[in-house]
Amino acid sequence: MYQDNQMMSKEESIQKHVHAILELLGEDTGREGLLKTPARVAKAMIDLTSGYKTDASAVLNSAKFKEDYNQMVIVRDIPFYSLCEHHMLPFYGKAHVAYIPNGYITGLSKIARVVDIFSHRLQVQERMTTQIKECIQQSLHPLGVMVVLEAHHMCMQMRGVEKSHSLTTTSDFCGAFNQAKTRDEFLKLISKQL
Repeated sequence: MYQDNQMMSKEESIQKHVHAILELLGEDTGREGLLKTPARVAKAMIDLTSGYKTDASAVLNSAKFKEDYNQMVIVRDIPFYSLCEHHMLPFYGKAHVAYIPNGYITGLSKIARVVDIFSHRLQVQERMTTQIKECIQQSLHPLGVMVVLEAHHMCMQMRGVEKSHSLTTTSDFCGAFNQAKTRDEFLKLISKQL
């Protein structure tokens, strides 16, 4: 019950601030189309930043299984949506994640869940790439991890330079992926059209 009251007070506080911002922008907050906007924005912001409340390592460890498999495991084309911390505008794209087990594997859906957890925070793509890699490395202790993110940034498309078709790619890797041959195998596999 206390948590519900705490959430309501956070939601109500966000609503008040959104209402004030709309007024500062010169909007008529009494018009029909804007009456429920502060409440909608508050709910959306709480949902879009829900990743702060979840321990990504605990998610991986909840489905950690002993398995004698030491070849590359790849989960590719994981869609994600996040908010850029600089302008609070969306960036969205796909994540490609690989790890080489070292005695333990995790449920495949947990890899996608880790991407969701880190994307549901105010982010920069570079940090998110590293956070996903570090979480998998620290939780599973694999022989290596590699993460590639490809994203479109609305802060580049809607404002500033307004380059609508630009795509930003980031990568981070460790362990066995320090070897060019292993990295190349991963990059070749994620670029294949199946």
